[in-house]
Amino acid sequence: MRIALIQTNPTIGAFERNLALLLDRLRQAEQQGCGLAIFPELALCGYPPQDLLERRDFLAAHDHALDRLIAAVGETGVVLGAVEQRSGPGKPLYNSALLIHQGKVIQRVRKQLLPTYDVFDESRYFEPGKPSLPFSFQGLHLGLTVCEDIWQQGQYCCDPVAALFQAGKGPDVLINISASPYHHGKLGERRRLFAALCQHYAVPLLYVNQVGGQDSLIFDGHSAAVNQQGEICAAAAGFREDMLIINTDDLRQEAKQGAVPEDSIAQVEAALVLGLRDYLHKTGFRKAVIGLSGGIDSAVTAVLASLALGPENLLGVALPSPYTAQMSIDDAQTLSRNLGCALEILPIVGMMVAYQQALAPLFAGLPEDVTEQNIQARIRGNLLMALSNKFGGMVLSTGNKSEMAVGYCTLYGDMSGGLAVLADVPKVMVYELARWMNRAGEVIPERIIIRPPTAELKPDQLDQDDLPPYEVLDPILAAYLEEHLSLEEIAARGFARETVRGIILRIIRNEHKRKQAALGLKVTSKAFGYGRRYPVVQGFLE
Repeated sequence: MRIALIQTNPTIGAFERNLALLLDRLRQAEQQGCGLAIFPELALCGYPPQDLLERRDFLAAHDHALDRLIAAVGETGVVLGAVEQRSGPGKPLYNSALLIHQGKVIQRVRKQLLPTYDVFDESRYFEPGKPSLPFSFQGLHLGLTVCEDIWQQGQYCCDPVAALFQAGKGPDVLINISASPYHHGKLGERRRLFAALCQHYAVPLLYVNQVGGQDSLIFDGHSAAVNQQGEICAAAAGFREDMLIINTDDLRQEAKQGAVPEDSIAQVEAALVLGLRDYLHKTGFRKAVIGLSGGIDSAVTAVLASLALGPENLLGVALPSPYTAQMSIDDAQTLSRNLGCALEILPIVGMMVAYQQALAPLFAGLPEDVTEQNIQARIRGNLLMALSNKFGGMVLSTGNKSEMAVGYCTLYGDMSGGLAVLADVPKVMVYELARWMNRAGEVIPERIIIRPPTAELKPDQLDQDDLPPYEVLDPILAAYLEEHLSLEEIAARGFARETVRGIILRIIRNEHKRKQAALGLKVTSKAFGYGRRYPVVQGFLE
């Protein structure tokens, strides 16, 4: 049988748009002679719909669109992720996979493993389904699962895949419909999971994943056909919609080299471009505004925005103060020329003087400190937001994960904006991105990359006056934030105990800043945002 694995980019709750997209792809699969078309998890409403699932009108609109889809399905069968309403004790909904054929739902499988870790909160809405059995369609014995159901790794009390093989003959083919968010390293995790699963049960796998940006999450696609030896026979594209057509005979073939790319900085760049583009376009924006400081973070953000939106839709703004070096302005101008985007220069000296004069009676006799530095950042934030209001471009804040973690950023200043593009990108990775962006020729001026990072808020300021070197800071942050290691465990890796303790204290003390930050794009295994739920007020430190 010819089967179409169709990864779509839905907009949550845009039922007319999503339905039209699904029907268009179904018609393409029919024209290709496919007997079955497989779509991702919750493909009709988009994933994750969160508390929209608590609205009766949302569920009614979903069911109306689903009825129209079912009626449109003919000889080509459809596997589709959908919400099912239920009654009785427990949660009111199932997260289901439906097999539709000739205008009828002929098979229903309900997701059994409902993740509640990191960004997931499915048990808030869904009731777990009962174990399912394999079923036949067009001569194939199929085992149908939904996303987490194949990720059983000891943390759940049941194993949906094992159950498919316990009641006699197991399936000829295992199908998994998914909405699996990307993070750096996820491609390797999936490859290892698929290999172990297919080898253990000696069964091929058809995996279909959502693609696109949704708030802070980025879904990468990379749908795949995996043979029973655990080798990927064929794979769809990453970070864009695609339809992969396979023949069930293909599942007995040897794998193609490079069917799914390795985890790399190129994948991180592609993820950030997709997440940025979809966040702006799905919220109705076509343009962006960025403060170009002449530093590495704003340069990398500008390149990503140019790739996502086109340089004609990007406005760079240099906002020099008395502490801004001429080289910073020169480098911002060179960058804007290389990208082909507009650049405006708005000096903030006069506004700094106005603030000083207004505050002088209250600040009399007090030395200058971080207060005056923060005023500069807040002047810049106000000017960028004014340009956003007037010209309709979203301000992109440029701070990185390392700065966000330890609070090396200013509330209502450089944290201002509608999207924090690099909020989950550690500083060392920012440099990796810059080098990658220059792989075919200089886009980011080399001086920006080799120059020691500085906020330029006081004379001769360098980041490392206030922070450990990023080569030290970033591994400590990863160990604490992503691996959840203790102070002593991190120090045992060779870091000075007082350095580790100081960094952890800064993370704790700056939780309030992150709670007020712009939404950031998730590209590591643990990002700031709703996937990391820590109290602002707390007293725990080992």
